[in-house]
Amino acid sequence: MFATKPYLTQNDVQKILAAADAYAAKNNLAVTIAVCDDGGHVMGLIRRDGCAPVSTYIAQEKARAAAMGKRESKVYEDIINNGRTSFLSVPHIGGMLEGGVNIEVDGFTIGAVGVSGVKSSEDAETAKAGIAAIL
Repeated sequence: MFATKPYLTQNDVQKILAAADAYAAKNNLAVTIAVCDDGGHVMGLIRRDGCAPVSTYIAQEKARAAAMGKRESKVYEDIINNGRTSFLSVPHIGGMLEGGVNIEVDGFTIGAVGVSGVKSSEDAETAKAGIAAIL
């Protein structure tokens, strides 16, 4: 028997990037927006004018953390902030800051969006605005 699951297409990625970019433009947010598949591999990225170059790396890591963990990256930030600092040693997960949001379809995480450049709550709102374009 073969199991099937939904997956993130390049068309989906372009819709997510366009919607998140439009949200950022409307709210005057200088951010980087990264979209990755369920394995944390980057499928698309936009760095808006005025955004610090380091945000490119941070956005990708937030997306990877959300995709591979199948949950928003804020969960990891909360774990660490609540005193479990040993969680910082978890292998293969960086970007343990709010702003990475997993994309869930039919109970499967098919990828994630990571945003960096402004307040973490605004990063997460931008990611969610992008995801809304395909759900």
